[in-house]
Amino acid sequence: MSESRLTQFQNGPHTFDVIDSGPLDGTPVVLLHGFPQRASAWNAVAQHLHERGLRTYAPDQRGYSPGARPASRFAYSLAALTSDAVALIDAIGAPRVHLVGHDWGAAVAWSVAANHPERLATLTAVSVPHPGAFVRSMLTSGQALKSYYMALFQLPYLPERFLASGRADKLLRGAGMTREMVEQFHTEIVDYGALRGGLGYYRSVVRTSPGQAGTKITVPTTYVWSDGDVALGRKGAEINERWMAGPYELEIVEGASHWLLDERPAELAESIIKRVGI
Repeated sequence: MSESRLTQFQNGPHTFDVIDSGPLDGTPVVLLHGFPQRASAWNAVAQHLHERGLRTYAPDQRGYSPGARPASRFAYSLAALTSDAVALIDAIGAPRVHLVGHDWGAAVAWSVAANHPERLATLTAVSVPHPGAFVRSMLTSGQALKSYYMALFQLPYLPERFLASGRADKLLRGAGMTREMVEQFHTEIVDYGALRGGLGYYRSVVRTSPGQAGTKITVPTTYVWSDGDVALGRKGAEINERWMAGPYELEIVEGASHWLLDERPAELAESIIKRVGI
């Protein structure tokens, strides 16, 4: 690993911004954010990790970094997002890293673990279960209703206008966001020009390989789910273990919403630290 800070990395023509913090000689932990947030969403969690000697790398992912906002909706496939994460691991220069992902960051993290297990020491997935568990829960529980917004996000232009106008703010608050978080959404996503790219993840979901939903994970894994998550139900958490072929632990956070990074940073950090093994 480099003894200097990593502020950017490349993947093909795209340049990504990174928040590299914590002790320079610390064990590397990669933190992948979800929608509609950026790398800064990890700041509170990262502070706890730094206190335990971990060095964190939180990138603004594809669509969020100004130098990595391809125009095509097909440029946001899970394969492309996975290649971005692997490029970051390459730039870090460590043979393996501890990978943590929340929301869409968790979806990317599951894909890295499935396709590049040799690059990971551990995996901590937050909120979003393994794709196999998610698909199964869509078919056997009320998850499809909880995920209605994913269908709406397939529409061109309208989701951008609706979210940017402020008319969706009440929906965001209803999903557990605080007023401050909604304000951050407007400044760090809408005003920053990252909204269209963030929605690109949903619009490319149909290009995800169906075979990946059946891939079992061999990397030591912790899945953290909160029982107040309005977007992701209990069924996916309960059956997630079926897709694990290595050490696995489910941690359920009671009384918290989808936004664990903001609501329970210390508790989430402890889950990560426990999996890392320090």
